[in-house]
Amino acid sequence: MNKISEIKVTYNVANTQREKITSGEKAFEVLLNSWDKDTLELQEEFKILLLNRANEVLGIYQMSKGGITGTVVDVRLIFSVALKCNATGIILAHNHPSGTLNPSDADIALTKKIKKCSEFMDIALLDHLIVTKYNFYSFANEGLLS
Repeated sequence: MNKISEIKVTYNVANTQREKITSGEKAFEVLLNSWDKDTLELQEEFKILLLNRANEVLGIYQMSKGGITGTVVDVRLIFSVALKCNATGIILAHNHPSGTLNPSDADIALTKKIKKCSEFMDIALLDHLIVTKYNFYSFANEGLLS
């Protein structure tokens, strides 16, 4: 008989003082600090800001790096990461190397898909930001998450 692998779950909180997200501007500031400014206009990246119930940052997960016009995002991985770190809220973020802040049809479709899953998983999708070096677009501020 083959030996079955044992699954282990661990949870470790390293920092005791956490950044609190109170607005899209604050989320943009925290996320922008995690980006390499030298590649922000080179290739598209997708990140997840993971939050606890008090909207304090548990961490930032780098989901994917792509090319000039896109990157791959696996919805299952978004929620596996959120569940593993006990997040109750998430903020999605990706950059547009072109510098444009307008969401593409693909951005809108992906956000709707993630929103639907977030409701099922009871993990709040608080926002989706498109970031550039100097500014951001907020799906929540523009009413695209309702």
